[in-house]
Amino acid sequence: METLTSLSPAELRLLIRTEDPRIRTTSGLADGYQQANVVILPNHLANDFEAFCRLNPAPLPLLYRSQSGETSCLPLAKHADIRTDISQYCVYEDGRLVETVCSLQSFSRSRVGSELQGRGSWSDMVCFYLGCSFGFEGRLKEAGVPVRNVEQGTNVSMYRTSVPCAPAGAFSCPLVVTMRPVPADMLDAAVEVTHLNPLAHGAPVHIGDPALLGIHHLSRPDYGDGAALRPGDVSVFWACGVTGIEAILSSKPSLAFSHSPGCMFLTDIPDCSPPPAPPPPPDGARRPSTGPDGELTPLCFLISHNPLWYSLASKSAVTRIRQLEAIIGEDPGQRGISALFVQDELLRSCLALSHASSVAITTGFPTHYDHSPPDETDGPPGAIAMATMLLSLGKQVTMVTDRRAVDMNRSILDEAVRKGVLKAAIPLVTFEDSGPDSALRFLCHHGDPSKPRYDHLVAIERSGRAADGNYYNMRGVNIKHLVDPVDDLFTAAQEIPGITTTGIGDGGNELGMGKLKEKVEALMANGSLIACDVSADYAVTAGVSNWGGYAVACGLHLLHTCSSHQRYLKKGLGHTTLQEQIQDWTANLPSVDKEEAVLSTLVSFGIRSGKTGHLAMEVDGLTFHPTHSDIITRLLEVTLGSTNHRPG
Repeated sequence: METLTSLSPAELRLLIRTEDPRIRTTSGLADGYQQANVVILPNHLANDFEAFCRLNPAPLPLLYRSQSGETSCLPLAKHADIRTDISQYCVYEDGRLVETVCSLQSFSRSRVGSELQGRGSWSDMVCFYLGCSFGFEGRLKEAGVPVRNVEQGTNVSMYRTSVPCAPAGAFSCPLVVTMRPVPADMLDAAVEVTHLNPLAHGAPVHIGDPALLGIHHLSRPDYGDGAALRPGDVSVFWACGVTGIEAILSSKPSLAFSHSPGCMFLTDIPDCSPPPAPPPPPDGARRPSTGPDGELTPLCFLISHNPLWYSLASKSAVTRIRQLEAIIGEDPGQRGISALFVQDELLRSCLALSHASSVAITTGFPTHYDHSPPDETDGPPGAIAMATMLLSLGKQVTMVTDRRAVDMNRSILDEAVRKGVLKAAIPLVTFEDSGPDSALRFLCHHGDPSKPRYDHLVAIERSGRAADGNYYNMRGVNIKHLVDPVDDLFTAAQEIPGITTTGIGDGGNELGMGKLKEKVEALMANGSLIACDVSADYAVTAGVSNWGGYAVACGLHLLHTCSSHQRYLKKGLGHTTLQEQIQDWTANLPSVDKEEAVLSTLVSFGIRSGKTGHLAMEVDGLTFHPTHSDIITRLLEVTLGSTNHRPG
């Protein structure tokens, strides 16, 4: 007898029709062909459910909607009968699962006059065929990616999440996901293979800690079987068509049917078939790209160890952010900063910030200890540029400063808002060391590490604590008396799950540059004395720190106009990005005029250039025109390019 795995979908459907006991789940069967989730609803709910599918394309990729009472589905399979060609069906009454059956024929014949009486008849039912992740399992195996549920002979693990789908009409329910363990070194392969099959849910919607989806017991799936992770495996989650079953349960139709999870309808459609044409986008929106465009293929990057969390961005967006990183790494001041460069620190920081909801930014380097104010012009412009982009993206932003500089920095921020450089006013706070738990209380609500107040801390050109507890400028002068212990926040954040940190610097003595301490000590002037001892998760180096802030703002714009990253952020749910949003993000990018206005404000407050001490339109001894203005122009050219603001 032929093995089941060698049979065609048509042959397998015939076996299912005869209730062959060998077919318990269709995982691992019909490799090379799409499989389908099936939801069967009364006609009066059909339009609402189709709209629900269109709004939530990742879990509910619509392959075909039948006519009322139609039992065949010629666009998907020949000689098929939806009443008999699934190995197990679920029957629902008033939103309750009442039984599982091997055939629906009795519902369309003898039972029309009894159980269905008053609830409609089969002729009133509409069948929806939705893509299934089993359709990409064969391709994963071809790419060398192990499919653990197939290896272990089990149904795939499926989980109800805490993520709500976008509602439509009568339908509103949480997203359901499948989980497949994938070796960490094969994540890119798994992402690329599945991205190329949008009919089977496409690329993952989450990679890493299941708790971030509201899943607290990986060993206890809501549907299917548990899958054992092997050493080195990472939990990878794809949107799942069982979301359609949750939609039935929540909308409570008088009568409805579905496949039983894991028992799919086998189509004759090859898994390399192009996706159906997407519906027209709403007015002003851009159509998402779902086809196998190589530039849109997502790449996978680790953005957090605690909790474990990866993010995705298209090859196009990644390439451009790396171009930004190269531009800010230039060193016209010849400070030797290129020796500290680590590739993709900017990219990973931008990805982590993209997922953040509340960000605290700190800056301030009082290098001019013999002047009042002692601060320099590097730092605040970059901080304001990041803040205004983060505000434009809908994130909460707080600025942390020294007690000695509160009034001055409040006036600078107010002036930035008045001039249209900063999108809106933001809180300005200070931090004092008032005891062993002061950093924890500052960072977390009620000092509870499970309730962080911020999920990302950014330090840009902020004086950082050296190994001896002092703070040094580049000339080795101790300026500790001018600096509050903001470093303690970064140290405490290392032990608080869910808080990520970024340090931006241009010399190695800035807060966060402790990640590069060995390089600073070995390669930078006075490095053994001045090197910051406090690390950040990401250490972004730049020829001038302000440029790092500009690059972060530009990188966030690139990510939020990247369809691959946006899909991952939204879990494939809801409307596409509107053109009005993109216009606002673009309006809040740094520009030559805005940054010149910020620098002019700083000079008016007596703030001086870091390297020379000049009270002039310069930063680190480099005049705004042409040096800084040229860097800003080039960053914008990479960000906006010639693609009408639509990178990737």
